[in-house]
Amino acid sequence: MKTSRNDLCWCGSGKKYKKCHMLRDKMSSFGRRGTRGVIIKTEEQIEGIRRSGQLTRKILDMVQERIGPGITTEQINDWVHEETLANNAYPAPLNYRGKSAVGFPKSVCTSVNNVICHGIPGNEVLKEGDIINVDVTSILDGYYGDASRMFLIGDVSEEAKNLVDITQQCLQIGIQQVKPGKTTGDIGHAIQTHAEGLGYSVVRDFAGHGVGIEFHEEPQILHYGKPNTGALLQPNMVFTIEPMINIGRPECKLLRDGWTAVTQDGSLSAQWEHTCLLYTSDAADEGLGVDLG
Repeated sequence: MKTSRNDLCWCGSGKKYKKCHMLRDKMSSFGRRGTRGVIIKTEEQIEGIRRSGQLTRKILDMVQERIGPGITTEQINDWVHEETLANNAYPAPLNYRGKSAVGFPKSVCTSVNNVICHGIPGNEVLKEGDIINVDVTSILDGYYGDASRMFLIGDVSEEAKNLVDITQQCLQIGIQQVKPGKTTGDIGHAIQTHAEGLGYSVVRDFAGHGVGIEFHEEPQILHYGKPNTGALLQPNMVFTIEPMINIGRPECKLLRDGWTAVTQDGSLSAQWEHTCLLYTSDAADEGLGVDLG
């Protein structure tokens, strides 16, 4: 689970780590840019991102304790907003523009049933049989922690339950690819192979991303692709893996609000998201693919 001095270097050179990238990794400067504009994080930045990720996890735990039939998505937004501010942090989605001309109006994304991602909280009431993704990103001391979970509302159908389970499996399979010398294409290929092999489809219009210093950084983490393609995974990279898996076809459409993405065929969609760290250290207790969220 770690790259030690005498292990083969993560870059694939065939040399021992101590004879290749170890010194350069240890001498990395603040915000050092790796290949393709990737920000290689320092130890100080990693700890800041970890604290923000721990807050995000705490907020999702709080949602899990309260969510259920009869709850509105606006109530979820209020919980997340208040808990974030109570911890001296700020909700990253609030007023975030991204590529949209209109800022996101709420503090959390709530995506119910056929909503793939970026659902806007409102007066929608959760009912028995619904599935919902709650996507939280906290900014704590300037660092971003991004994660999301699926929640089953009451007694859901086997079809919906299987979708949620398979999507979580896709996330874990993607995380298993987070090793030195692997590529972003390896992550996407593993997820795509698992999902499509079971008859599900992978959303192609949205992707995971680098995170930590900014809300969205390089590299882009596609959830489909070919092995040995894309950006090389390097130590101290921090990024999200967040597969969006549909029961039906992969195509989506954007609603008039400019944010909410839904399945084009109306089928159910699910998503799980973690912020992951590719870490290298001489310390025996440090590993790869550490969940920061």
